[in-house]
Order: sequence, then structure tokens, then C-alpha cells
Amino acid sequence: MALDPEDLLTIEKYTLQNAVKYEAIPQEKAVLGKIMGILPHLRTRVPEVTEAIKEISGNLSKTTPEEWQQKLSEIAPELLEEISVKKEPEKGLKALPNAEKGKVVMRFAPNPNGPPTIGSSRGMIVNSEYVKMYDGKFILRFDDTDPDQKRPMLEAYDWYVDDFKWLGVVPDQIVKASDRFDKYYEIAEELIEKDHAYVCFCDGETFKSLKDKKQACPHRDTPPEDNMAYWKKMLAGDYEEREAVLRIKTDISHKDPALRDWGAFRILKKDHPRPEIGNKYIVWPLLDFEGAIEDHLLETTHIIRGKDLQDSGKRQKYIYDYLGWTYPITLHWGRVKIEEFGKLSTSGIRRDIEAGIYTGWDDPRLPTVQAIRRRGIQPEALKKFMIEMGVGETDVSVSMNNLYAENRKVVDPIAHRMFFVADPVEIKIDGYDGGIAEAPLYPNQPEMRKIETGNVVVITSEDASNLAVGSKTRLKDLGNVEITSLSPLSAKYIDNSMDTAKAEKMKIIHWAPVDGLKVTVLGPDGNFAGIGERNIADELDKVVQFERFGFCRIDSVDGENVVAYFAHK
Repeated sequence: MALDPEDLLTIEKYTLQNAVKYEAIPQEKAVLGKIMGILPHLRTRVPEVTEAIKEISGNLSKTTPEEWQQKLSEIAPELLEEISVKKEPEKGLKALPNAEKGKVVMRFAPNPNGPPTIGSSRGMIVNSEYVKMYDGKFILRFDDTDPDQKRPMLEAYDWYVDDFKWLGVVPDQIVKASDRFDKYYEIAEELIEKDHAYVCFCDGETFKSLKDKKQACPHRDTPPEDNMAYWKKMLAGDYEEREAVLRIKTDISHKDPALRDWGAFRILKKDHPRPEIGNKYIVWPLLDFEGAIEDHLLETTHIIRGKDLQDSGKRQKYIYDYLGWTYPITLHWGRVKIEEFGKLSTSGIRRDIEAGIYTGWDDPRLPTVQAIRRRGIQPEALKKFMIEMGVGETDVSVSMNNLYAENRKVVDPIAHRMFFVADPVEIKIDGYDGGIAEAPLYPNQPEMRKIETGNVVVITSEDASNLAVGSKTRLKDLGNVEITSLSPLSAKYIDNSMDTAKAEKMKIIHWAPVDGLKVTVLGPDGNFAGIGERNIADELDKVVQFERFGFCRIDSVDGENVVAYFAHK
């Protein structure tokens, strides 16, 4: 049984309201929850309601946010008013606790085993914005002391610097942890001398068993002078991997097993990718130790880290207490899940690139900053998106549509409009001798672009499939035509009057000259091939709006061939 027309209208109204409110195609679940509250009698018909939302959203994807707003004002002006008067939740960055102007020092500390991702850009942006707020010091620190599981990529160091530059950020200092081994060793020896660290010879399974029982490792009470001798033998290469570990003494009976005598250094006989490091070291600091020392050396005042790393701070505070240091003020935030990408790891992406599944780190299907840059996402859009998310411990699930909405605000006023026809079908126009069509570079603006064409043009196969003999349509900015044949597709020219088009209620479709440029659009959901107007060749490295298709960045122009990257609708 079909849904009642009144119910369908209500579903359409609230789907439209959601689209207008968030400037993005609605998430079905968000609209479904609203509908179920308003129309409880439909709770037994969830699949049908979901299908209706899908169909309405599909139609919305073919139109613009301006058209959504116009439609909502026509069928439910009260819902449009509700959006405009509803108080917006507090967004943005709150004040840092105990922060003094000119004295804030913050760092962003990636492992350079791949390029920055959209998720990691949150740390890049928020830390640098806080430092800007307080006229402080911003440090880019590479935590690159794991040449095994998270082996650094030499290119990644420059990738981070380049992406920061794109965001308009120049770090005050750049530090590579792999340059600071001598300092780490010096502090490790101070801890050994003060009996706060010891060399453990237990294998991993044995130590875990003891730790879980709150029992001390048999080497825990070794005198400092003996531990120092063992430590020197570690440095000299007298032990094999996993044979000896330097541990920090904590509370072996602590209620949290993760805080009991944690490892600070392990033996790893692997070279480092940086040639100046190479195989210079075999005793490597673990991240909690390295990070703790670096934050002290760099005089970090505030740290923002994931709430899943709260134990790291607790472990590191033992060192600070032992050495009389003051631990930085620490804020925690929840995970950010980007709905469209699911679980993609840097190491997994790297394997897939090597296997040829992706073309590179800037493949449009990937959640890297390189990829969204190539697609035409603007730095101010990404910054606003991340800043408005703020700093909170609640896990956040966001859609790329939210980022696209921010980017649309940036590019819409400046992107030239162009015709691109995907999956093109030729149509001959009898009674039209060809000429130059004039179309606006921007809507409702006087600046025009000229499109030279003959009497054969191309339209999309979708538009062609909706034509019938005798039907009339307007080829945007070219003229009004009446279809005379479907096979081959042809039409007769009427005139170029908008009054005629309005009087006949003609559907307006876009087109391109049959001898236009060959355009390939690469996007996260697939690739499109078609024909575009020749003005596209003048838009290299710029974001344009292919009318009725979406915003794209023109990536390359090679003679008659153009490659564009799809940004969003």
C-alpha cells in the first residue's frame, strides 16, 4: 500500500528542512527520526518511509541549495523560519585553562609514516589556532622513533610542512625526535641513577603475567649501579631484540595494569629511513618516554590529545614527578569518525597504493589532506569545519557533506560556471546555423563567457532519455528547440527567447559543442567522461562549477584533453 499523499508531503517538507539547515543532502536516519516523532502511525512502515526519503534526497542532489531553500519557502515557510530563529549551539574554541598571552607553547606531534589525513588535520588546525589566539609558540614535532611498526617515510616530513603551508601555518620550530637520542639517553641514565628505572630481562609473556598479578619483576630491585651496567650493555649491542627492556618504576599494585612499570626503551636492530640516523642506534625510546621528554624540553604548556591516550599522560607524570618537572595542562578530545571512509589506516592505505588499488596518496577516494586539496577543498573551509567542532571528549561522527557545505560557501561566489556533459548524446538542431552563445560566468552577473558552436551539440544521455517527439526544451543560453526525431536525435530551432521558454514551461538543460574538449572527471564515487566547453582550458588549477553536475578543480589541460577532480555538489 502506497504512503498517503499528505504523509509524503510531510516527509518532503522535513527532508527539505534538513537539507536547507545543513546545506547538504540529508542523512536518512536523521530525517527518519524526525518523521517518526511527527507521524507515529508510520512506525510500522519504516522501510517505505526510508525509501521515500531516499527518493526525495536523490531529487535534491540534482538541484542546488538555493533551489532547496526556494522550494521549502513555497511548501513550508514555517519550517524555513524555524531554521532561521533556532539558536545555534556554541561552536568554536573555548579559552584554554590557565593560559597567558605570549606564554602558550603547543605542539602537533605526528608520526611521519604517511601524509596528514583529514582526521589529523584537526590537531594541525586546532593547536595552531590556539597558539594564534594567545600569541604563543607553535611547534611541529615529528615523533619518528619507531622504524618498525610505524616506519617513517622520508617524503612525509615535507608533506606535513607543505600541508601546514597550505593551511596558512608556518611552525615556529620543527623538531625531529630521531635527532635527540643523546638527550633521551642522558635522562634515562639520570632515572637509573635515582633508582626510578631498571633493566628488565623478562620475556613479554612473563612480564605481563607478573604485572597482571601485581607482582614485581625479579629484576626490579637490582641496584642502580648494576642497572647502569646492563644499560650500557644494551647500548653496546650485547643483547638481542626483546632480550632487555628499560622500564620506569611506578606502583606495581596500581589498580590500572597499564600504569604498572611501563617500558621506556627497547632494543631494535633496524635502520632508520633518515640517512643521517641510519643504523646509528639500536636502543630506541618508546613513544610515552620520548613524548614526555620532548614536552619538557620544548617547554610545552598545553597538550591536546585523544581521550584514548589518557593513560599516556598518567605514565609520563611519573617521570615528571621523579625529576621535579611540571606536567603540561592537558585537554582530551573524542574520536572523529568520518562516515564516508570507515576504518582506513595509514599502513593499510600504503599497502593498497603499492598494490595499485589507489593511484597515490592524493587519490580522490582517500581521506588525506593531499586528496581533498586536489579535489578543490579550500583551506579556510577545512579550518572552519575543524574549529567549529571544538574540543570535547564526546566522540563525533561527521559526514563529508558538512565539509562540503563549508567549502561551497567559499567557492560558490568565485567559481566560474562551465558546461560539461557527461555520457554525451549528439543532437542536431535544424534551422540553426551555429554561432556564438553567451552565458554568464556567474549567475545574475553581467560578465559573460562566449561558447562557439555549430548546429550539432551534445546533451547528457539522461536528458536525452526524457525527450519525446514534439516536446520542447531550452538549451541553456543557446535557444529553444522542438524535438523532431529520437533516432537519430534531432530538433528544430524555435528562437532564443526566455519569454517563449517560460510561456511553454520548457525544461532547461545544459549542453556542449560536439567538438568541445574531452573531459574526464575523477571523483571519490567514480569517474565520468564527457565533453566540455573550450573555456574550461582557461581554468587550470581553479575550482569551477560544472552546471547541473558539481564543483570540480581543473587538474590538467593537455591539448584537447582535460582532467578535473570532483569536489562536491
